[in-house]
Amino acid sequence: MECIMTLLSMCRRSLTFTSSSSSATAADADAEARTPDLELPAIFTEALLRKKIETYIDYWLVRGEEIGPSLRKAIEKSKISVIIFSQNYASSTWCLDELVHILRCKEAYGQLVIPVFYDISPSDVQKQEGSYAVAFAQLEKRFKNSIDKVHKWRAALTTIANLSGFDNSNKTG
Repeated sequence: MECIMTLLSMCRRSLTFTSSSSSATAADADAEARTPDLELPAIFTEALLRKKIETYIDYWLVRGEEIGPSLRKAIEKSKISVIIFSQNYASSTWCLDELVHILRCKEAYGQLVIPVFYDISPSDVQKQEGSYAVAFAQLEKRFKNSIDKVHKWRAALTTIANLSGFDNSNKTG
């Protein structure tokens, strides 16, 4: 557990001091091409892999394999789930469905869940304000015939945003 906390702290420092304007290597150029929402997961995953901690990334799915069941199985096998909340997180129904499943696994199996708030206030996540309010207004229209699903997503966000985690929402580099 201490190793995870150290890695999270390292990733947080990396974000604070990383400049996207320099691209000296191919890896840097590749990282620069990513959207900001993908930077922290990549940095975090790379740090875990360097420490020989097994990680799961959904782009490692076997081609032709059904995505939903594979992701749920990976979540269920995990001991720790690190959820990286970003400005656009709530606009992804995949992310929200995974979040609900992570919460179920936390309750059923005692999984450790660590929220990381990257460029978003924990309060915005918890109360679904800011970009989350916009996303949920769209989700409520889109899922008006299955509004219970939207309520589950809201409840999961509120519950997980109340957990102690890492707040990188107001950091400047």
